[in-house]
Amino acid sequence: MSSIQIARFIIAFSWLYQGIFPKLVHIAPLEKLMTSSLGLSIELSYFVTKIAGAGEVIFGILFFVLYRSKAIILINIIGLTGLLGFVAMMQPHLLIEAFNPVTTNIALIGFSFILLHELKDDFKKKGA
Repeated sequence: MSSIQIARFIIAFSWLYQGIFPKLVHIAPLEKLMTSSLGLSIELSYFVTKIAGAGEVIFGILFFVLYRSKAIILINIIGLTGLLGFVAMMQPHLLIEAFNPVTTNIALIGFSFILLHELKDDFKKKGA
């Protein structure tokens, strides 16, 4: 399996997993903590979490299909950086927990840069 396909599968799987399990199937305690830090009511926090989960699933599918698009890779990098920044501002203590957003997001951003590097010839051919 090529490095392009490995990066594609890991990134898409991560978005799908993070959308499905800690948000749609069962709202994880850390997800509740993050949405409660926004000052939303319990009902609105629940709704926001479910919408975020659905958005992550949709993005995971889009990424899986459109992984050769420079735009989707850049959106992925920007989104992961933004989510990491959100955690740093709203719940900074989470950055030192086990399996924290620093380690997961940085790894996924790294895979995104691998995709950009490996696909650069395709981008040049398309004029992107």
